[in-house]
Amino acid sequence: MSTPESKVKQKVTKALKEIGAYYFYPATGGYGKSGVPDVVACYRGRFFGIECKAGGNRPTALQEKNLSEISETGGFSIVVNEDNVDNLIPLMVAWVNEET
Repeated sequence: MSTPESKVKQKVTKALKEIGAYYFYPATGGYGKSGVPDVVACYRGRFFGIECKAGGNRPTALQEKNLSEISETGGFSIVVNEDNVDNLIPLMVAWVNEET
């Protein structure tokens, strides 16, 4: 049985595959860094951190800190849920085109 959040992750994965982006789901246990986004991606030489949520769930303080650090260092960070997941690729493409 898939959870609402896993459905968001599946949509993100499908969209990233369609545009040919490199992506992975980072491991956070053991030697991994806690609070990293659910999906780390690279598209046209740009770094993306994508946090997936469902319903009214919000990022934790540590997740927000990581997303802010990504933005502050020149990357693109976003929180997606079932309401805005379809906007992910247009936002990524717009950001890449704006930066070039």
